[in-house]
Amino acid sequence: MTFYQELQLNQAGSKGIIRNSESRREKLYHIGVYLTKIAITLLFCFAFVAGYSTLFGSDNSVVGVVVLLCLMVFRNSDFGVNAKESIGVLGVFFLILIIGPHAANQTGASAGLGINIVSLLAMMLLGCHNPLMSNQSTIVLGYLLLYGYDVTGNSYRFRIIGLAVGCILTTIVFYRNHADRTYKRRLKDVLAEFRMDSLRSRWQICLVLCVPVVIFISEICHLPRAMWAGIAAMSAIVPFMSDMKVRVRDRIIGNIAGGICFLLLYFLLPSSIYTYIGIIGGIGVGFSVKYGWQAVFNTFGALAIATETFGLKEAIHLRIFQNVFGVIFALVFCALFNLILEKWQDSRKICC
Repeated sequence: MTFYQELQLNQAGSKGIIRNSESRREKLYHIGVYLTKIAITLLFCFAFVAGYSTLFGSDNSVVGVVVLLCLMVFRNSDFGVNAKESIGVLGVFFLILIIGPHAANQTGASAGLGINIVSLLAMMLLGCHNPLMSNQSTIVLGYLLLYGYDVTGNSYRFRIIGLAVGCILTTIVFYRNHADRTYKRRLKDVLAEFRMDSLRSRWQICLVLCVPVVIFISEICHLPRAMWAGIAAMSAIVPFMSDMKVRVRDRIIGNIAGGICFLLLYFLLPSSIYTYIGIIGGIGVGFSVKYGWQAVFNTFGALAIATETFGLKEAIHLRIFQNVFGVIFALVFCALFNLILEKWQDSRKICC
């Protein structure tokens, strides 16, 4: 494996090579490649988001984050259908990202609930039918970030342009990496597989309903950062309840641990470098393979931003509360959803 090929590996792949090294020298070499990959990735991320902020305004730095996520994920991930149809799917995704989050914010909590459900349903059906690819972690996360950091007026016009540019960039990268692949299924086949007796379809519907409802409840209770609860719920919802219980536990422990670590860093580090605590979190995520550790380090970036608005104490309390509420609500919601659905299907069998 060449140096360049090793740079393309994900965290699990890189750590596997390091772990299986036969000599100390070989191990140090692979560690060096891994650290180089982390450094290059972080520099690229900072430069990309900074460039988006410069071109489209600081209010739209989140657009840079969303587009960056799409570029980094869809260079490897696909939708299980041919490249031409996949490009159409990408176009629909970005159209929803342009319209959905802004419309849901501007129409009030009740109408916004409906808009969010319809938007997420379209995204989940078209591109999130393979849980192993984790496309929902990119697509739904991007939607929720744009929802949580909505803008109006001229900033929104620049947001439209920024997302349109992002759509073009993502399409180019996607087509370059996937055009030569052969797929047996088409998009109509994927849609035809949707049925309520399918575990995958249940997972999709549960996420589509639960995430908007979590956000809706947070908003009518006038809780700031409602998107945090939505993101927490989205990340915890997986097809198998046993796996979901583990994720709920890890998310709660990770956010509490992340809040404590952020608090320690806040008091130990000089105030001049507070803004870099989020960068420390990004580095930590880059080294993390397990979901629990990712939850710890993701907390840093969120709190670094929220502290400027709410203050240190309130930001930590809000972050932990919204995440605990989001994952526990998701666990209860999905358990009840599956129970009701199973009883309904059993009643249909008896009637038939």
